[in-house]
Amino acid sequence: MKRIAIQGQIGSFHDMAAHLYFEGEQVQIICCATFEEVYDNIRRDPTIIGMTAIENTIAGSLLHNYELLRDSGTTVVGEHKLHIRHCICCLPEDDWDTIDEIHSHPVALMQCRGFLAQHPKLKAVETEDTAGAAENIMTHQLRGKAAICSAEAAQLHGMKILEDSIEDNKHNFTRFLVVCDPRKADFLRPLNETDKSSLVFSLPHEEGALSKVLTILSFYSINLTKIQSLPIIGHEWEYLFYVDVTYNNLIRYRQSIDAITPLTKELKILGEYRNGKQTN
Repeated sequence: MKRIAIQGQIGSFHDMAAHLYFEGEQVQIICCATFEEVYDNIRRDPTIIGMTAIENTIAGSLLHNYELLRDSGTTVVGEHKLHIRHCICCLPEDDWDTIDEIHSHPVALMQCRGFLAQHPKLKAVETEDTAGAAENIMTHQLRGKAAICSAEAAQLHGMKILEDSIEDNKHNFTRFLVVCDPRKADFLRPLNETDKSSLVFSLPHEEGALSKVLTILSFYSINLTKIQSLPIIGHEWEYLFYVDVTYNNLIRYRQSIDAITPLTKELKILGEYRNGKQTN
């Protein structure tokens, strides 16, 4: 059985992503209030695997999670891209004319801004988790309160769905990373079958430093799929670059890393893994 630490409750999108990634396997979900707690669990018990969101096609990158990943000492061994659908739900006794608040995670509220704009009388209230918002309303029988969460979470907690698929953009996907203690990585992914890598590095403050790195990656037929820069605290105008690359030749990928290493500062491979599936 695999034990998976997630941010959120049973029925949350992290929970759904974990079950889909490890489809057909027995899993035990460890619910955490924060992403920091996910990594704390892995530090305390190296056999625990983490599932953590890293970016969304609407909300963009979860910048703090990049920092947590880099500082955690874990390695990325997989990813999953989950189609995010939101519904609005309430207690069975409530309806449109009795609700006055909508509770959900800030990112979910942002992804449903158009829907919320159509219902200006409903006050948006931020919570730690989408599924947790539904659970809290049901557990405490909060009349007049609604939640934005997945339809699966609404059904799990016995909530009434008022409207489904309320997200602004129907092409709404979140990318989740599967992380673990580096000593356990080889048990979770065959290294010779990887075709994607996540890197982080800084660069000397020189003209054309980034373009030199990108040119070398291109020379070795390494495809750059994402680049995210974050400022280095305490070092004005210096940045960390988080880069995702894909490749179809492991040897050429290794050669490209050897070639760019002298041009970078503190290059770190955050993980090598298979390009993740996308579920609709």
